[in-house]
Order: sequence, then structure tokens, then C-alpha cells
Amino acid sequence: MNLKNLKHKLFFIILTVAVASSCGDKDNQANTGIDDENLNIDYSIHKLDEKLTWISNDNEPIIASPKAKKGGTFNSFILTFPLTFRTLGPDANNYTRTYFLENQLSLISYNEDTDKIMPELATHWAYGKDGRTMYFKINPEAQWSDGTPVTADDFIFTIEFMRSKHINDPWYNDYYTTEIEKVTKYSDHLISVTASKKIPDLWNTVGISPTPKHFYGKLNSGFVSDYNWKTEPNTGPYILKEYSKGKYLLFERKKDWWAKDHRYNKNRFNVDYFKLTVIRDDVVALEHFKKGELDSFGATRAEIWYQKAKGEVFDKGYINKLWYYNQARRPTWGLYLNLDKDIFKDKNLRYALAHSINFDKINKQVLWDEATRMQTFYTGYGKYTNTKVKAREFNLAKVDSLMKASGWKKGNDAIWEKDGNRFSVTITYGQPLLTPRVEIMKEEAKKAGIELNLELLDPSTSYKKVMEKKHDVAYMGWSTSFRPSPWQSFHSDNAHKPQTNNINNLDDPEMDKLINKYRNSTDENELIALSHKIQERISESGGWIPLDILPFTRAFYWRWIKIPDIPGYKTTSDIFSYPAAGGYFWIDEDVKKETLEAMKSNKSFKPELNIITKYK
Repeated sequence: MNLKNLKHKLFFIILTVAVASSCGDKDNQANTGIDDENLNIDYSIHKLDEKLTWISNDNEPIIASPKAKKGGTFNSFILTFPLTFRTLGPDANNYTRTYFLENQLSLISYNEDTDKIMPELATHWAYGKDGRTMYFKINPEAQWSDGTPVTADDFIFTIEFMRSKHINDPWYNDYYTTEIEKVTKYSDHLISVTASKKIPDLWNTVGISPTPKHFYGKLNSGFVSDYNWKTEPNTGPYILKEYSKGKYLLFERKKDWWAKDHRYNKNRFNVDYFKLTVIRDDVVALEHFKKGELDSFGATRAEIWYQKAKGEVFDKGYINKLWYYNQARRPTWGLYLNLDKDIFKDKNLRYALAHSINFDKINKQVLWDEATRMQTFYTGYGKYTNTKVKAREFNLAKVDSLMKASGWKKGNDAIWEKDGNRFSVTITYGQPLLTPRVEIMKEEAKKAGIELNLELLDPSTSYKKVMEKKHDVAYMGWSTSFRPSPWQSFHSDNAHKPQTNNINNLDDPEMDKLINKYRNSTDENELIALSHKIQERISESGGWIPLDILPFTRAFYWRWIKIPDIPGYKTTSDIFSYPAAGGYFWIDEDVKKETLEAMKSNKSFKPELNIITKYK
């Protein structure tokens, strides 16, 4: 499991992925501009004085199947293309960045089934006596995709790069300044990374990824535009081979990848190409899938699983079904209220809106009663989750009481009014699949005297509007990190400004105090207690209305796509989307030929439903 998304910035979820661009080698030339920021980054070689006990780990269970075959093109789709190929800076914090981040390896990896560290770019690691430092032996075989060796300087450059004002990314600036003190070089392949304080799960902070120093050189004020469509060299199994704006992305497996024969990589990353075609409507994409033009289709949502698995391709066993129970941290699906909007400055109105959302009706009518209600913002984090926090239930009487307490009265159309203003707000969302749900929200909220206007936008347009803080209410979710990471989402440092994750614009001095204590704490018990208090404060703010969670992932896939008996970890939430994150599936070309011939001759196979309950 790559640490990049476990510990770094949250990213915006729009149910399916959004990426694309255009071709041309000239776009991949490094910027050689000079701008010395006086960051006092030390690239000199230091003497290693500390006696260390080196650790490695080649004993974790293997998921990949020895039956796996190399070759073929895996075809998937994306609803839209991103606004940038950068993984940081303006417009970069979207779902599609995962395709790039998961191909940038970290020093170490982590097995969430066994809670053990595993080697990735580092072959060995050791803990310093100060309790803040870990030492790493960099694999001398490690290479960037352009053939340049990975060295200690690339890890030091990560600090220089992430702290630079030119990347225009406050989250990375803050994280690599406040959480990581330094990277120290002892040789080209021996470094230490020091955290700013003693913390539980030290590995999760200091197990950083390198940044290709030779590619970027010196940064300047033109970074954001200069690198908008450049493809950064990477260390993982796939690299973007070609792309066409608005049409497709094609990732290619590196046949000579430096880590292909390592124990944890064998029989993984099997497809030669991973093609993402832009299809702007998921209903249309499903039809492409049924024609065999796409190899899998996400079917976690009940309306897809139960209502769309119809037709000859399903009945005759050409397409298989997968139901995979998991114990993943739960993305924060819900309604995000923009507290900078005048109507939401009154907390009673925020609570009233929450009490007007009829989750049970949505669950029964749209979600086949399979979902459960998320109660607290950080769900699935074990001891860090506050199980005492509860979502506000649908209750028209409470809406009535709250509105009257704030001096509002029902108008002629039964919508609440005050001083010439109506309780009328717009829900912005970026996925047609959500339309049946928001339509029920609208109907039920009207009974409560609240008018909800529905605004369905293209995923990229929706994302941009929300990140620019121009929404009233956003229906969306954020992905998860290894531990609760409240600063980026709820600290006032990130309020009232675009391109930050505090899309609520929550500006609460008491919340700031809790978050500051949380960030500075070195005691796990205190961290857990603070996490609980922060979740209570989030709920009290009324700025986020939690919605549904599902304890599984589901998919349709053509029978030529093969998977291991257990194709993931307990936290795996998608079996097919990210070849670098999992990469356990493969294409059986013989079965593909057999299936295509059977379709021509009207031959049938026994339909296959694969239900995996190991992590239920």
C-alpha cells in the first residue's frame, strides 16, 4: 500500500474518475528558471554517528496470484478531464490525481491487514534514539521513469519543493514545514527524515516520497502554469504514455521497471496498458461496458447493482459480478454548507436544514435500504472515531421550532421567510447518479418549508466552483487519510480563501485551539481525546450534514478479467481502478477470445457472482 494517499492531502470524490490532456514531448521539458527562496536546504553529506538497528520485512502475506498473466489493455473510463496534471497547487486536488500519485512510490509501504511496514524505495529502516527520526537505506536500483537514479538529493528536494511558495499550495507548505523538520544525507543512498516532534505512527509522517530534482531544477513564480500539463517522472510501475485532451489517457506498464521482480511486486501490475476514455455520462459509459468496450464498471451503488445488471451479456454469463466487503475508512459523503453565505450565518438554519434531510427515505427508495447513515466526520478510524456523535435526524417539528426561534415565518408558498429573504439555497453536485437522491431531498425539504434548488454540473466545473467557495451547499465527499487530519478541512487558516479544503469556511476560534493542540500533541491518548472533541465541534457547527456509507465495494467485469481469490486488503475500496495501488487483476487473452467467439455463436456460460466476505 503506497503511503502517498494515506498521509497526504485529502482529495475530492466525484464517484468516477476525471483526467485527460494532450500529446507532445515538448510539454515534458523541465523548467530551468532560477529563483532562490533562501529556504536553507542542506544537501551536504553528514557523518552518521548513531548506532542503528536496521529492519527490513519480506515476510508479509502475498495477495497476488501466481496464475496472473502479463499483457493486454485494460479499458476504463473517466467522466471528464482534469484542469491540470499537477498533483499539487491550484485545481490539483481532485480524484484523478491518484493515477499519478500511486505511481510515485514512498520510502516504505504499509500492510493494513498486519499493521507491518514493508519496503518500497527503501530496503531497510531504523529508528533514531530521539524518537523523531527514522533512517532509510535507499534501494540503489531505484530509478525515475526517465532512467535517472533516485538519490538522497531527491528526498531533500522534496522538502525544498514542498515548502516553496511557488507551488501555491498552502497544505503542502504547512505540512512539510510544521510536521517534518529535515532530511539529512549521509550518502547518495542513506538518509534520515526527522519529524518536528515525537508522534505515534512516526513512519506515517517520515516515510516520504522523493521529488525529481533533475526535472524541476529551481522553481520560480511560473511553476503553476509551466507545469500544468507536464508529466513528472515517476518511480512506480506505470507512466503516462500519451493523451488527448477531452478524449483519453493511456498509461503504459514499464517493461524494465526497476522493482518488477521484488517480492511484493511479483504477479502484480499485469496489464500492459491502462486506457481511460472520456465518457461524460455514466449511463452512456455503462452501455459502452455492455458492448465490451470497457472491461469493468463500478456497481457499488444499489441503483446500478440491482437495476442495471440486465440484458444478454449478464444472462449468458459474459459478465461477472464482484461483491467485496471491506473495513475501509469512510469517505465523508454529505452536504457541505458554505458558512460565508448570509443564510447560514445563523446556526439554527444550519440545524434546520439538517433536520429536513430525510435520509431514511433516500435509503429505502434509492439505495435499496443497504446504506447506513454516517454519524461523524471521521468514520472508520478505530479509536480515533467518536461513536457518541450522531447525525441530526429528519424531524419537521424541530425544523419548525428552530426557524421560529430565529424569527422566521412561513410565506404564502409555505417556504420560510424573514426580512424579505426566503430559505432558498442551491445544492451543487457533479454526478447524475446523485439526482434521484437530491430530488428526494428537495421534496422532503419542501415539507419542512425549505426550498432546495438543484444544480448538476460537469464534475470538473462542480469541483472548481466548490474549491472557489462559490457554492451554497455542495454534495460531495473527501477521501480518507491514515489518521484524522482536521487542519485542512476545519481550521480558520483555510477559511475564506479559494483552493483550500475548508469548503465550509468554518472559522471557529475554539475549533482552532483544538486543532492546534491536536497537531502539536505527541501522546496518543491525548490525540484520541482531541479527535473526539474535534468531531463534536464539527457536529455542533452544523456545517456538514452526513449522508450514506456502504461497508463494501461492488463491480461488474468481463469474464476475461481475472482476480486472485482475495483481491485486496481489508481497506481496499476499489479492485479495478488503480493498477498501481493494487494491480492484482489480469487479462486472460484466451478467455477473451473464447468469450468473443461465444457471443458471436450465441453460446452461454454460467453467470458468476463472486461474494468475498473475509473482511465483513
